[in-house]
Amino acid sequence: MISKKEFTKLHSEIAPFIHRTPVMRSRLLDIEAQTQIYFKCENFQKMGAFKMRGATSAILALSDDQRAKGVVTHSSGNFAQAVSLAAKSLGIPAFIVMPSSAPQVKKEAVKTYGGQITECEPNIKARETAAKKIQKKTGATFLHPSNDLQVIYGQGTAAKEFLEDFPELDLMITPVGGGGLLAGTSLAVDFYSKNCKTIGAEPFEVDDAYRSLKSGKIEFNETTNTIADGLKTHLGDKNFPIIKDKVSEIIRVKEDEIILAMQLIWERLKIIVEPSSAVAFAGVLRAKEKFRGKRVGIIISGGNVDLRNLPF
Repeated sequence: MISKKEFTKLHSEIAPFIHRTPVMRSRLLDIEAQTQIYFKCENFQKMGAFKMRGATSAILALSDDQRAKGVVTHSSGNFAQAVSLAAKSLGIPAFIVMPSSAPQVKKEAVKTYGGQITECEPNIKARETAAKKIQKKTGATFLHPSNDLQVIYGQGTAAKEFLEDFPELDLMITPVGGGGLLAGTSLAVDFYSKNCKTIGAEPFEVDDAYRSLKSGKIEFNETTNTIADGLKTHLGDKNFPIIKDKVSEIIRVKEDEIILAMQLIWERLKIIVEPSSAVAFAGVLRAKEKFRGKRVGIIISGGNVDLRNLPF
């Protein structure tokens, strides 16, 4: 496992390739949630999501020979964009497997960043099969969107910045899909705060992380019927042990609660966030008693939403 010193060094190495994103507040949202909320706006990150951090971290960790052959990943959108842009910045090829159901806006962004797209059926097995074929053909290094330690560490740098700017936070909450952001956040919180705790939030429709934390083993979803398209994946053997050790709990939210939270953020903060990003705020609104009187940090994970397909 990475040390605090190594984590700090990793952050300094990826810093030239990422934005240090701002933190926003809203008096009206504080009143709505009955607490003090701080929003770390990773929707302002390069390519529009926190995943730029993990992709850059993972690619910088490769050898020169590995970089020459390129990288391959599978993603519903944000990690696809992140790998494409990070690879372009470092002058290497990026092969991207995307489910056919991925938002068109994200597919178009991947192409803009130079990623070479292969579409597949919208399920994990199809993604993995397609990625393995490309890997075998090209010799490219596979980068997992969430179950890769270098990716996890990179994602955690958002929480490090957050705590540097606001060390008084009592709680930090992130959405959880594949688990990379939640695991990385919990590591950073453990390194850089004595009092802050990490909480996850996810839709009832894909509550595998909630069930995994309860059972102590990785659980899976039979369906993925949620508006939060970035949270349809499951935990992995690299991030789950970290989550199990360092995350205090996971809150589940309903689909209408996600839409309401997304709408409130658009209206009050005047920023664009995607449904997956709104899940963390939805968790705070759902469990107001738990957060009342606390200083709550929410990581807004991304803003890559299809404006032609809004839920409100």
